[in-house]
Amino acid sequence: MKVHMRQFLLTALLVLAGLASVSAQQQYGHLNFGNLIAQMPGTEAADAELAAYNQELVSKGEQMVTNLRARVAEIEAQVEDLPPVEVEKYRVELNEDRQQIAVYEQQMQVDLGNKRQELLGPIVDEARAAVKAVAEEKGYLLVFDTSQFNTILFAQESDDLMELVKAKLGL
Repeated sequence: MKVHMRQFLLTALLVLAGLASVSAQQQYGHLNFGNLIAQMPGTEAADAELAAYNQELVSKGEQMVTNLRARVAEIEAQVEDLPPVEVEKYRVELNEDRQQIAVYEQQMQVDLGNKRQELLGPIVDEARAAVKAVAEEKGYLLVFDTSQFNTILFAQESDDLMELVKAKLGL
């Protein structure tokens, strides 16, 4: 019985020692990915181009609304002299124009998202690759993004990888 107890204790000690060495090797890091992207070359130019594209889309939408308002005013000026059939025809026409504006607004959001991906996608991919390279080089198992508000409410101490990733990117 003493032999079994010794073997059990020896096995338990080996397992605990193995767990301790595994947990000592587990490293966790963090960085603010949003701040990293903001500091990367090309981000400022991409943001400026995206803002200009957004303004172009907004201007087109505003022109559509201005044209619709002018058409409504034109029709309202004639409505008393028009037969009911003509009034109904114009009502349908104006509703179609309103629907086109609504469709344009939705498409504008899609187009803006696509343009954002086109302009910032390569920058984000480069940053992710640098984070992955640093994590692999330094033996990190997990790297948390602290740019998301309230996503990490508690964490044991982890390493901030911002400087290492910036160095990898040459920033």
